[in-house]
Amino acid sequence: MTFNENANVGGNRARRRGRTAAVAGGGVAGLGVIGVLVLGLLTGGDFGSLLGLLSPDGGTTTGGSGEGSVIADCETGQDANEDDDCRLAAGSLALDQFWGDTLADAYREPGLVIVDGQTATSCGTASNAAGPFYCPPDETVYVDPTFFSLLRERYDAQAGPLAQLYVLAHEWGHHIQNLEGTLSEHQSSATGPESDGVRTELQADCFAGAWVGDMTDQVDENGVPYLEAPTQAQLADALDAASAVGDDHIQEQSGGFVNPESWSHGSSEQRMRWFQTGYASGVSACDTFAVEGDEL
Repeated sequence: MTFNENANVGGNRARRRGRTAAVAGGGVAGLGVIGVLVLGLLTGGDFGSLLGLLSPDGGTTTGGSGEGSVIADCETGQDANEDDDCRLAAGSLALDQFWGDTLADAYREPGLVIVDGQTATSCGTASNAAGPFYCPPDETVYVDPTFFSLLRERYDAQAGPLAQLYVLAHEWGHHIQNLEGTLSEHQSSATGPESDGVRTELQADCFAGAWVGDMTDQVDENGVPYLEAPTQAQLADALDAASAVGDDHIQEQSGGFVNPESWSHGSSEQRMRWFQTGYASGVSACDTFAVEGDEL
């Protein structure tokens, strides 16, 4: 259990969207440089091609979180503990409160779309094949919860409740980078263990860890904390998820050889370490762009 059962998580802004037909021209392969930098936790290139799950191109793109239906039966922390969709929706409330307190007037809430099958975005098709991602033009996070099953099946991660919230918080971290201009400032297409792409992803991991370290401080309108303090087992699960989506681990699992010069997200060790850095020391410790290469 992660959420306090009696916490009020109703009134969240998450929306469900999806359809079965292919709707986005180019899919994930058609993303620009910014989209590639922030395309989910698993992509180092084209994650869909690893799984053979991308849909054919076709149709037109739309974006944003204004369309779609509300997440049904998502009113309490108990609902969030029992349902992945509600867990993500409820997590968005705590993340908004955390970053609203951290950035004050500079914070703008992103949208959150729970993807049912697939849906069009300004960055291409959102689906479990694309993985969770943040789309800067939409200022929206897209997550298909069935992605967590793929994480378990393909990369041996448990993907329990806190690991799922880590994924969500990582994507929220990309929204913070968008608000602060980090994405536009560091949009080089270069890859490698010290590249801007890797530094961008590791900072998002650090931001996620900072939120997890502070996650019991966000409260509903009655002063009830949304979330309980994470257990050691839950933290281990989140770290396991971070390790599973390291570039080196993905390359090994996909049957290839480890090629650091192709990395765009960082190694398993880096991803775990920067999550732990944020967890222990907070947002102020997350300037991955100021770190010398051999210390990254």
